[in-house]
Amino acid sequence: MNCPKCRFEQEDTNTECVRCGLVFSKYYRGRRPEPDLPSSVSESEDKLTPQRFALKDFLFEVEIETNPFYFAGRVLVFAGLLLWGIKLILTPMTADNFMHLVNLPFHEAGHLFFRPLGQWMASLGGTLGQLLMPVLCMAVFLLKTKDVFAASASMWWLGENFMDIAPYINDARSLKLPLLGGNTGESSPYGFHDWEYILGEINLLHHDHVLAQVSDKLGSIVIMASLAWGSFVLFKQYRRLHLR
Repeated sequence: MNCPKCRFEQEDTNTECVRCGLVFSKYYRGRRPEPDLPSSVSESEDKLTPQRFALKDFLFEVEIETNPFYFAGRVLVFAGLLLWGIKLILTPMTADNFMHLVNLPFHEAGHLFFRPLGQWMASLGGTLGQLLMPVLCMAVFLLKTKDVFAASASMWWLGENFMDIAPYINDARSLKLPLLGGNTGESSPYGFHDWEYILGEINLLHHDHVLAQVSDKLGSIVIMASLAWGSFVLFKQYRRLHLR
């Protein structure tokens, strides 16, 4: 048999799909099983079908029956992310952000992780660390747990991280921001301020303000895209509430 959701071929005796985890009894409840594609289907059409299913599964597929309790929680989370996202987008670039404290451990871990690649990569590793963490979360939610709403929330976090690093980039020449330990770039040796060192070593220090604006605007775009994604997922889940 082929799974009706991902079309993966498997044993007829299976109760759930070994690839996507679909429980067949729940899927077929109240509906008639879809027959497998006939052997006469053209090779080109057969190749396109898995691609269409993969895109749908990764980005927009929701559970067959939506739990009202979970749905209410997701609505509350989305409302919080929406209001917070609007505030971040409308607020001028600033380092005074609660989420900075959440991102800081991943930033410092990035320095340690990339240290074997040299000082320049170690400095850049802080920024990479705080950007990679929401990307990894998004990948786990999409590929492992199949929770696309949680993936959209992780994408929101990625956008917030782009906005979080913007003030640090913007400070590469002025060196006024307080750094870990209470120092500033002005009172610290060369290399202590990540973005002064990153841009200084590749002769782009004079572009710090432009790069900071790019990072800030990119963060706004990612946040808006994540909110659009999350709202569409919630709409699909809301429709599933009426199928119970």
